[in-house]
Amino acid sequence: MSLTSQIVKCAAPAPKIEAFERYLFIGAHPDDIEVGAGATAAKLAANGKQVCFLICTDGRYGDEFAQKGISEEGLVELRKQESIESAKLLGVSDVRFLGLSDGAFYSEEELLRGIAAVVGDFKPDVILSIDPDVTSECHADHLNTGSAAKKIAFFAPFEKIMAKYGAEAAPVKAIALFMTAHPNRYVNTRGYLKKQLEALTTCFPSQYPKENPASDSIVLYIKLRAYEFGFRRFCGTAEGFRVLGVTQMHCLPESGR
Repeated sequence: MSLTSQIVKCAAPAPKIEAFERYLFIGAHPDDIEVGAGATAAKLAANGKQVCFLICTDGRYGDEFAQKGISEEGLVELRKQESIESAKLLGVSDVRFLGLSDGAFYSEEELLRGIAAVVGDFKPDVILSIDPDVTSECHADHLNTGSAAKKIAFFAPFEKIMAKYGAEAAPVKAIALFMTAHPNRYVNTRGYLKKQLEALTTCFPSQYPKENPASDSIVLYIKLRAYEFGFRRFCGTAEGFRVLGVTQMHCLPESGR
């Protein structure tokens, strides 16, 4: 780490995720939030924080069940209901949907305006979404959603800019990016990993059917990741995030290391 990076880290540390009250989780698809940050969402909700889920696309091409004769529109409705049930299990009742087409068949403007509207209405302190800067990520919906979440997180406090998106300003103080390769903050999820896995394996049969070997692989991966992050923080299990506060969001490249 360079001297400049050390000074920046000490002078402007990344905000602690759990220090706030209102949290907006933004996923590209139904189940993204659960995979990337489900245990954290459950913990925040259990601790009395205000938590909202926003799902940007309708998941119409996640077609485990489509192969068995369900239509695209039928799968859209099924995955919506799965998301609502999963959120409920995690302790979250406020679940919102933009309804954009899975597969990136939408414009950047539609995505930005949709996210901005929810941010302006819910007024989160922290936005949590997919890290779009992971070099291995190739899914356009993940990349688009994470990038849009970053843009709106930065612009959220600016009333005139948010008005251009047809939205109200919001006092967003940080963005926490999950599914990241470079976490700088961790949430101790001891006691909540089980609930995260339960949400995935019982509430999303269209994505994690018992007869699909890939379901076990996802569960194993989430466990390994949780224990690895927990080992780093000496806390059993944890989820890692790349957190950027207002200071780190602009003109501080060292914050991205």
